Amino acid sequence: MTTATPEAGESALRQTMVVGNWKMHGALQANADLLRSLRAAPPAGCAVSVCVPFPYLAQARELLAGSQVAWGAQDCSMHEQGAYTGEVSARMLGDFGCRHVLVGHSERRRLHGESDAMVAAKAERALECGLTPIVCLGETLEQREGGQTEAAIGLQLDAVLHLLGAHAARMVLAYEPVWAIGSGRSASAEQAQQVHALLRARVARHGIDAQSLSILYGGSVNPANAGDLFAQPDVDGGLIGGASLQAADFQSIIESAPRH
Repeated sequence: MTTATPEAGESALRQTMVVGNWKMHGALQANADLLRSLRAAPPAGCAVSVCVPFPYLAQARELLAGSQVAWGAQDCSMHEQGAYTGEVSARMLGDFGCRHVLVGHSERRRLHGESDAMVAAKAERALECGLTPIVCLGETLEQREGGQTEAAIGLQLDAVLHLLGAHAARMVLAYEPVWAIGSGRSASAEQAQQVHALLRARVARHGIDAQSLSILYGGSVNPANAGDLFAQPDVDGGLIGGASLQAADFQSIIESAPRH
């Protein structure tokens, strides 16, 4: 695996992060209003990023350049380049100054048939191009009710850890229970903490410095529940969907983020 800086095996510093996932939403004027609001209220003590649809990367770069808010993308190809119509490579994202890219979001897994191996390959490609992959993991309601949460997310995580090896220390994880995404039904703070602790322990068993790894929670996070979720010792912030499209709500969530 060819890597950009930092050096192979070097851990990313564990930090509090709040990342907005716009999904397939946006329009030039609405985007401009939202991005300018974020720029005008710089985050205090946590890293903030917005993952926007591909057509709006240039706008995000223009309006956020020089600010404390980073920008990223919602997916990348597992291929470096070639005859893959409609795909966007990690290197292309780097040309737009992206810092982060989501890989393995449950909507990609469910609607586009992305396998654990494909998600791992995308994470590898992102790292090779100097991006930080935010690797999304989560169980369905059926799996949770069947007591299969640890087994389900363990398979997803192990695919990434086995492919990346020591380079996995440079990724970010995002636990997103599938049953909570866009449903208005969030995991309780205790449920989130339990799974985050399991993830951190599993990473550590692979010989990676799990205490330096940021693990985010995603799934119907809003201003009312963000504080309780983020107060958990293994929750390092959030991957925010719908609430990231509302400047006031997103700012409130940012202000709820813990300070490590």
